Amino acid sequence: MTYFRPGLFIRKVFNPLAMATGINGAQTVTAIGRTSGQPRAIPVMPVDVAGATYLVSVRGESDWVRNLRANPTVTVSTKGAKRRFKAGEMPVAERGPIIAAYRDAASKTVDPYWQKLPDPIDHPVFRLTPE
Repeated sequence: MTYFRPGLFIRKVFNPLAMATGINGAQTVTAIGRTSGQPRAIPVMPVDVAGATYLVSVRGESDWVRNLRANPTVTVSTKGAKRRFKAGEMPVAERGPIIAAYRDAASKTVDPYWQKLPDPIDHPVFRLTPE
């Protein structure tokens, strides 16, 4: 699978800002690193579809995707509230409506990723189930 690593500005400036402020609907997902065992926080934009909450990897096979596969327990934080979930990866055949809802919610800011990676197989999707 392909992965588009974010640039230095995204990693060092935008991501910390997004996690601190919730800009563009960002929430913080904290997962346990698959090799380090240490908490790893990243900004994401969960999307709700038919009463369920999902995470979509716009950049493909990212570290947070691999971390969730290794340890599916995550914490989602937003504006001081923290909730724990189990993340279950969705089969490729079921990703279409979730990805469409995500793209609608995220607007044009994510379109370049789908131009580079147009196939749903390249965008892991996880359903979050409250613990």
